[in-house]
Amino acid sequence: MNSNFIVFSGTNSRYLAEKICKELDCPMGKMQTTFFADGEFEVCYEEIVRGRDVFLVQSTFAPADNFMELLLMIDAAKRASAKSINAVIPYFGWARQDRKDKPRVSIGAKLVADILGVTGIDRLITLDLHADQEQGFFNVPVDHLYASSIFLPYVKSLNLENLCIATPDVGGSKRANTYAKYLDCPLVLCNKQRKKANEVATMQIIGEVEGMDVVLVDDMVDTAGTIAKAANLMLENGANTVRAIATHCIMSGPADERIENSALTEMVFTDTIPYKGTCSKVKQISCSKLVADTIRCVMENRSISDQYLI
Repeated sequence: MNSNFIVFSGTNSRYLAEKICKELDCPMGKMQTTFFADGEFEVCYEEIVRGRDVFLVQSTFAPADNFMELLLMIDAAKRASAKSINAVIPYFGWARQDRKDKPRVSIGAKLVADILGVTGIDRLITLDLHADQEQGFFNVPVDHLYASSIFLPYVKSLNLENLCIATPDVGGSKRANTYAKYLDCPLVLCNKQRKKANEVATMQIIGEVEGMDVVLVDDMVDTAGTIAKAANLMLENGANTVRAIATHCIMSGPADERIENSALTEMVFTDTIPYKGTCSKVKQISCSKLVADTIRCVMENRSISDQYLI
């Protein structure tokens, strides 16, 4: 592979960037982040980036500080005459704000896309945006990867006798339907209604789960109210076992307790966000090879189609 590239990491994504660099068999670029007493910080590259293709790994969980650090990284690379600046954002924060769902609200995903574009990225590499159409918010190439290439082999390895794919809400029906078709198994939907953000009021199952080994599919788990309620509802309706897979491990507030006390056998995530909780049911599978292979394809001007199972 062309050696004229370099990978840098933001402060809180170093755990993943190290794995990506190991897959690419390259050292991680040296960068220093200096913090001031009032919380302000600055970034400084300690390696030459002039004329090089720069890949900046930074998920925007706990979004504000990580996002600001990424912007400073982009700006520093641009001012240091990098050949290209590629933002690798495995978890794209604000992705849930993709439309006006009530009067007088911002569309955060579009705003963040505009800021990244103005700051100077040439490409975005990300995993499982909340809505596929958010790729259109950007005016640069977007390599939108899917965790299905990680999760599908895992689900098949479980050898579940009566496999059934389910979604905890109707909004994820397209994703779940794709999984069900690939695995040639039944699909069940959950219809939920919310009182307010992060609080589910009611939920009903659409389909039959009696005697089935259910795998719930979602893009992220935040407070785990929806996924826990869906799992419990599946078991109450006769499911044999219930598992869940989701790309982004936000797991905030009471999430650990809810997952631990739920009907779930296990809750499987990728490592776009590090898991720092204590729930015994949580498991993470690394997305580092998927991201590294995509970086390799970008550098070699090859198609990334092979990265998709579905």
